[in-house]
Amino acid sequence: MSDNVYYVTKRGSISHCVYPILADHWVTGNYHAIMESASLSSVLRLGMVGFGMIFEETYRPAFEAAARAPVAQFDAGPVSVRLAAVASRTGSRAARYLSRGAALPAFANFSGPGALADLITHGVDAVCIATPDDRHFEPARTALAAGKHVLIEKPSVLSLPELDELHALASQNAVLAKVVYHKLADPDHKKLRTLYQDGTLRHVNNGYCSLLEPKSISGGQFAEWITGRNPATYVACHYTKLIDFSFGPNWALDRITATGQRGIVGPASGNTWDSVQLQVVYRHPDAREAAFDIHTSWVTPDNFPGYVDQEVQFRFDNAVWAAHQRKRGVELTVENRTPDELKNTPNYHYNGTFLEPWGERAQRGYGIEVIERFFREVAFVEHGGPASGRAERLAQTRALAYNDLSADRNSVAIVQALEAILARHAAGHPNSVVRVNGPHGGLVLYEPGAAEPFVLYEGPV
Repeated sequence: MSDNVYYVTKRGSISHCVYPILADHWVTGNYHAIMESASLSSVLRLGMVGFGMIFEETYRPAFEAAARAPVAQFDAGPVSVRLAAVASRTGSRAARYLSRGAALPAFANFSGPGALADLITHGVDAVCIATPDDRHFEPARTALAAGKHVLIEKPSVLSLPELDELHALASQNAVLAKVVYHKLADPDHKKLRTLYQDGTLRHVNNGYCSLLEPKSISGGQFAEWITGRNPATYVACHYTKLIDFSFGPNWALDRITATGQRGIVGPASGNTWDSVQLQVVYRHPDAREAAFDIHTSWVTPDNFPGYVDQEVQFRFDNAVWAAHQRKRGVELTVENRTPDELKNTPNYHYNGTFLEPWGERAQRGYGIEVIERFFREVAFVEHGGPASGRAERLAQTRALAYNDLSADRNSVAIVQALEAILARHAAGHPNSVVRVNGPHGGLVLYEPGAAEPFVLYEGPV
């Protein structure tokens, strides 16, 4: 059966394919009326924690697409997704969305200190978390403890103890705990991993990754929460996961170092970072090392043609792989509209709005696909077969290393090490190195001149 064709019968059963309906042409109201009156649809009610830029770019189009057509089709019938409730600090963005005749059916808009508790008790089945990176843990813990499936924007959490707690809660309550690394679905990155796993690219030796964002990001969109934060935790984690997932698992994370610059977003002697240079070293089974340098910044000039400028280069025994967003894409200049309203080098692979050749208006891209995939994973666990098989379906879905928290240990270990190194640097003690799974513990910081190492995490990473 095609992904965008669903079948409805007069008796409310899809066992007989009588009336084909193109899902792309179902309007929101008619779709829900048909499904509810026929008692065909199992509905997953989702909650959204955070309603800012990330929601607008990726979750909004994913929920709007889910309002037009089911997200999955099983023997028992189609499964639809509905955004049932939102929790945010002020509720103002969600109120504006609802007031402008939104494409989504009405949802509950909770705000203030009790917003998360209100969202949980509203009866949601799963919770998506798109808050600033240092505000992921508490809502994730609350949702998992309440037995809700959870999807967290990268990085999942900032430390291994937090990761351990969330993983334990997900296991105890038999729910999914997932994290969004949308760059794993970038066509270039998927091809990179394909070539490496197939043996076309052999034995990665080293690599370089860069992601530069404009000042308007740090000085405008992120200004409310950026104090004490750094761009590497926020976006370098995309590349640490890409490296770990694409070239693993048969190697070991060995050590992490980092340095950076201050003085534009905050004071030069403070703990808010303009840019960061992170190095991560892995050790292959043959004892050879692979080092990866990841440079991030959120103080690039606003009129820089790349806007969010991204590139990677990886070197192998037999090959070099290089990919650059601007060089693979489109250049655009529109008088009085670029580079602010429209971007000079837009990344339509990540996210784009289109008028399809067949007349449909659509918004799609890999930034949206990973969220839609989570919808389908939850649908599979809850409605993909008889109740007696739920545990097996849950285990299959939790085994997906691209997004399950159980496979996020190296990425979170790197984030925790990075945060500790930058904190010591800001305190006047630069040049620390964190070693992984050594004689003193799983994650241990060594500071030049210090008599004893500092154990960040005792157990094995």
